[in-house]
Amino acid sequence: MRHALRLAVVLVLAAPLYAQQVTFDRILHGDREPQNWLSYSGTLMNQRFSPLTQITTANVKNLQQQWVWQAKSLEKFEATPLVVDGIMYTVQAPNDVVALDASTGRVFWTYPYAPSTMARPCCGRVNRGLAILGSTLFMGTIDGHLLAIDAKTGGLVWNVAVGGARPEAGYGFTVAPLVVKDKVIVGSVGGEYGIRGFLAAIDARTGKEAWRFNTIPGPGEPGRRPDDDHRDRRDRHAGDGAGGIGTHREHAEDERAEHWTVDDRRGGETGGEHRAPTARDDGDGNQY
Repeated sequence: MRHALRLAVVLVLAAPLYAQQVTFDRILHGDREPQNWLSYSGTLMNQRFSPLTQITTANVKNLQQQWVWQAKSLEKFEATPLVVDGIMYTVQAPNDVVALDASTGRVFWTYPYAPSTMARPCCGRVNRGLAILGSTLFMGTIDGHLLAIDAKTGGLVWNVAVGGARPEAGYGFTVAPLVVKDKVIVGSVGGEYGIRGFLAAIDARTGKEAWRFNTIPGPGEPGRRPDDDHRDRRDRHAGDGAGGIGTHREHAEDERAEHWTVDDRRGGETGGEHRAPTARDDGDGNQY
C-alpha cells in the first residue's frame, strides 16, 4: 500500500509534463487561453496583450516575489518564455533550453547546446525565445541550426543545420521561430556581414526544408533589380556575396495564418526603400 501511494505521488508530480499537447488550432486561437502564452507574442497577431484581469491598477502595489530562477549564463537575457499548462519554457543564453514549474520555479529539465565557436552575431550571443507544436519545442541557434526538443523529457528530437546558414559567414538565428500549421519558420541574422537574409520553412516533424524566400532576390528571382548586381559585388568581401539583410525580427501574420510578411530594406547603412516581398505559396493555398 505504501509503495502504491508513493507511486501515485510520483505520477501526480510528473503529470504536468505529460499532459500537454499544443495543436496549431490552440496556437491560432491563443487568445482563448489567457492563462497560457503559446507563442512568442502570446498570439499570432503579435500584440503581446493579455486579457487576464486578476492584476489591476488597484492591487498591483501588493505584488510580491514568489520565486527566483538563477540562469547559469553571463550573456544578455532577451528570451520571452512560453507558458503551457503550468510549465514555463525559456532559453538560457545563448542556446540552453529550460523547463520550469511556473508556480514554484522548480527546474524540470535543461537541454544544453554548445554553439560553434565560429558563430559571430553582431549584437550579443542572445536568443529571443522558442516555439512549440504538439509536444515539441523549436529553437534557432546562433550558429545557424534549428533544434527540435521533446517538451516532456528535454531530449533532442532532431538538429538540422539550415542550408547555407554558415556561422563563419555571419549567419545565425536569434529569432523565436514561428509555427504555421506543420511548418516552423525562421529568419537569419547577419545583415551586418553582407549575408543574404532569408526566411525558411522547416517541416516540424522531419526537419527538412520546405521552402525558402530570399529577402533580396538572387539572380533570376522575381523582384531582382539592376542595382542589386552592384550591391552583391560591393558586399561580396563581407560574407557570401549576397548583399542581403537579416530577418531576425518577429512579424505579425493575419488571423487566418495565411499571410506573413517581412520588410526588405535597401539603401545605405541607415536603411532606405521598403519593398514588400513577392508572396510565395506553400502548396496548401497559404502565401508568405
